[in-house]
Amino acid sequence: MEEDYGYRRKAKIAFVAIMVLASLAVFALLVALTYYCYIVNKVSNRRKSLKKDANQNEKSDFANLQVVAEKGLQVFTFKQLHSATGGFSKSNVVGHGGFGLVYRGVLNDGRKVAIKFMDQAGKQGEEEFKVEVELLSRLHSPYLLALLGYCSDSSHKLLVYEFMANGGLQEHLYPVSNSNVTPIKLDWETRLRIALEAAKGLEYLHEHVSPPVIHRDFKSSNILLDKKFHAKVSDFGLAKLGPDRAGGHVSTRVLGTQGYVAPEYALTGHLTTKSDVYSYGVVLLELLTGRVPVDMKRPPGEGVLVSWALPLLTDREKVVKIMDPALEGQYSMKEVVQVAAIAAMCVQPEADYRPLMADVVQSLVPLVKTQRSPSKVGSCSSFHSPKLSPGPTSS
Repeated sequence: MEEDYGYRRKAKIAFVAIMVLASLAVFALLVALTYYCYIVNKVSNRRKSLKKDANQNEKSDFANLQVVAEKGLQVFTFKQLHSATGGFSKSNVVGHGGFGLVYRGVLNDGRKVAIKFMDQAGKQGEEEFKVEVELLSRLHSPYLLALLGYCSDSSHKLLVYEFMANGGLQEHLYPVSNSNVTPIKLDWETRLRIALEAAKGLEYLHEHVSPPVIHRDFKSSNILLDKKFHAKVSDFGLAKLGPDRAGGHVSTRVLGTQGYVAPEYALTGHLTTKSDVYSYGVVLLELLTGRVPVDMKRPPGEGVLVSWALPLLTDREKVVKIMDPALEGQYSMKEVVQVAAIAAMCVQPEADYRPLMADVVQSLVPLVKTQRSPSKVGSCSSFHSPKLSPGPTSS
C-alpha cells in the first residue's frame, strides 16, 4: 500500500517536472520566435530606409536633368543623330566604350561630333548616362571633353561630345590593329604637353570644384587628343563626388581598370582624390616607357608596370633603362629625372605620400615649351547645392 502510494507520488512529481520543463521550453521558443521576428522586421525596415534614401539621393543628384538645356546643352532627337551618323554606320564607329559604341557624326550645321550610343543592357549604363549629363552640364574647362548635348527617350540614350580628331592617347602609345585613327609616334615634347594638360584636367576636378570630383577611371584611353594633339580628359561615367572635408573619403564599390586602380582603393573601397593621382602616375609611366600597365607576357618581374618601374625611377643611372626606345635622343637627362620623380611620387603605395594634382601641374609647367595660349581656368556651378550632395557612401 505504502509502496503504491510512493510510486504514485513519484509519478506525480515527475509529471509536474515534465510539465514545468515543457512550459519553459515553449516559453523559450516563443521568446526566440519573438526575437527572430523583431530582428527580421528591423532588417526589413533598415533595407526599406536605405532604399528610400538611395532613391531620394538619386532623384536629388539628377534633379536638374530636365533643365540642362538652360545650361548650354542641346537636346537632340534620335532622328537627328541617326542622320548625323549615316544611320549609325559601322564605318563611322570610332570607339568602343564600356557602355556602348562611339560614332563619328556631322550635325546639320556642319559641326563634327562624337556620339556615344549607350547600351541599355544594364542599369550601370543608365547610371553612367545620368552622371555624365549632370556633371558635364556643370563642369567647364578647356582640359575636359565638352558635352554638347544628349538624346533621351524611352528606348534610346545618346551623348553628343565635341570631336577629337586624334582619338585616345593609348592608340598612339601602343597601336592596335583595329584602331580608328592613324597612330603617330609621339615625340618627347608632345608627351610632356599631354602630361601637363591631362594633369590640369584632374587639377580642375580636384581643386576648382566643391566638393571635388573623383574621376575613378583615369587612364590613357580616356585622354583624348584633338587635331593638334592637345589633350582633354573624358569619360565621366564612373565619377563620384568626393568628401567635403580634407583627408576624408567616400566608400564605394571598386570600379576602374586593371593596372590603374590605387592599391588602397582596391583593398578597402575608400576613394579619395589621391586615387586619381595614382592613376595619373600610371599614365605618366606609360608616356615615359611606351608600355601598357599590365602585360604578363613580359619577362618575370616586368609584367606590372608600376612594380617594375618604381624601383628604377629615382636612380639616375637606371631610369634610362625604362625609357621608350622611340624617344631616344629627344630628351635631356634633367627632364627625364624630373618627370620620373613626379611619376614615382604619384604611384606611392601610401596615398598620403602622393602629391596634389596642383603640385604636379606646377612641377610640369617649366618643362613644357609649347603650351596652349592662356585661357580661363574654367568654371562650374557650386556642388554645395543640396541638389548635388555626394549621396550615399556606397554605390
